Amino acid sequence: MCGIAGMMTIGREGPSAELLQRLAEALGHRGPDGRGFHRSGNVGMVQTRLAIIDLQTGDQPLREPGGAALIANGEIYNYVELREQMRGVKFATQSDCEPPLLLYRRHGLDFVNHLRGMYTIALHDPDEERLVLARDPFGIKPLYYVETPQGVAFASEPGALLAAGLVARTLDPSKRTELLELQFTTRAETVFYGVRRLLPGEIIVVSDGKIIERRRRAALPPGGPESCSPEEALSRLDAVLEDSVKVHQRSDVPYGMFLSGGIDSSVVLAQMARLNPRPVMAFTAYFPDTPVADERGAAQAVAQAVRAEHIEVPITVGDFWRELPRIAAAMDDPAADYACVPTFILAAKAHEAGLKVILSGEGGDEMFGGYGRYRSALRPWWLGGRIMRRRGSFDGLSILRERATGWRDGIEAAEITERTEGRTRLQVAQAVDCADWLPNDLLTKLDRCLMAHGVEGRTPFLDPVVANFAYRLPDKFKVRGRQGKYLLRQWLGRALPAALSNAPKRGFTVPVAAWLIAEGKRLGPLVAAQPGVAEIADSAAVQKVFTSADKHGGFAAWVLLFYALWHGRHIVGQVPQGDVFDCLTTR
Repeated sequence: MCGIAGMMTIGREGPSAELLQRLAEALGHRGPDGRGFHRSGNVGMVQTRLAIIDLQTGDQPLREPGGAALIANGEIYNYVELREQMRGVKFATQSDCEPPLLLYRRHGLDFVNHLRGMYTIALHDPDEERLVLARDPFGIKPLYYVETPQGVAFASEPGALLAAGLVARTLDPSKRTELLELQFTTRAETVFYGVRRLLPGEIIVVSDGKIIERRRRAALPPGGPESCSPEEALSRLDAVLEDSVKVHQRSDVPYGMFLSGGIDSSVVLAQMARLNPRPVMAFTAYFPDTPVADERGAAQAVAQAVRAEHIEVPITVGDFWRELPRIAAAMDDPAADYACVPTFILAAKAHEAGLKVILSGEGGDEMFGGYGRYRSALRPWWLGGRIMRRRGSFDGLSILRERATGWRDGIEAAEITERTEGRTRLQVAQAVDCADWLPNDLLTKLDRCLMAHGVEGRTPFLDPVVANFAYRLPDKFKVRGRQGKYLLRQWLGRALPAALSNAPKRGFTVPVAAWLIAEGKRLGPLVAAQPGVAEIADSAAVQKVFTSADKHGGFAAWVLLFYALWHGRHIVGQVPQGDVFDCLTTR
């Protein structure tokens, strides 16, 4: 796990050493273990390293005899198998990222078809005079780029491109509306004018500082469900889960996992315990003295059953006020997901415990049909079926001065694109979530919150072996009655009876609404007065929503607070000092 950045300029003069240094400084938190630079012709690249595999010889850039150079962020999990397949090749390192470089020389742009992992890769081929940028099919690892009059620049975080002066801190109003209503943004365009995401599975080729080619590799297999018996499905599920967790544990540094007590993280822990001779270190967040569900009981039962080292992390209202400005600062590509609060704090605890790698359960719902909205998608409208995300954060609240329009356009585009031949309604709903919600909310949150503390997040459910099996399961093995993840629950009930495999899905809840309302009279006027909020929202309506006991109003208040802090850091340029109230009163 690292930070990568660089630029290919138009003409022969490459980017300056000073520009590369600015990019490296902005990405330093992603890679505290070292920095590597590559300058050749009109290309300059930099990597800030978080050393996970091959601690001694794995520094980047990596180079091959033909002159190509590679930098990467992430992990190639099948590097062991790739090396075995390339017998006779003399490797210079033990790095997981060296096989992709040599595969490029053999297969050209098709080298990514051989990779199993989470990654963004930048590869400079001086012979072909091109720069190749590639991202893993699920979009687990991020990469952003800008096209400027000087050339194409890229970085692991848009904040680095902003800090280096490669693009202005200018908001796109349509993406801002999308962010406020959806809590994340869709497709390639970000909330910053001119900054685009490399899409999941996308490859772009840059020549003479201009993009000349694009390709895309799908994460999900084509076609509809494949029939199989329940026993066959359980047997195959056991094999793919074990295989995925096994390769996701490949590391030369200590690792642990986040345990919520729910189905997905319990499955990951059960497999980790099966594969590890030592107790697994598992971290669970809880919220003392609040009405939200306390997951410690379920998590404790699972942890005790597999003899895990269970670490319970209390998250208080004081933690919330203290850490939220730094969380908003870390979320430069914004996702107003309140789960970023416990994720950020758990990551800090994992770092304090000496861990550099954390496995988590992200992707379990998307792969195995866990969300309630999937069950709704299966029903026709006359039986209560509804489209996903039909209601925005501010729906019916009259907070924004201008009526929010077009905020669902990205979701609608994905719904059209993913309706391919043979797919069921459930498969389409899963694919729509994998197109935007997963990479631009859940995985962005995981990446930024963990990398802020120099910790790598790994997601065993988001693996091609798992996806090729799970996505083509019959619908009845995903959703049955009022429960999702049917097959995963059946597996967990056998593998770990202590887990509450038949418990209803509760979702992960953070008591932000109660915390905001308790300070609403003080907080409302401060948020309403922030430049980012004042230009788009009615002050009286903003203040009113911060004293509302309504659940919908409480969530709208959370989005406004997050956006106010985010705007102050990433548009106005304020560096967080103190807690939420300090930041909101300092302008």
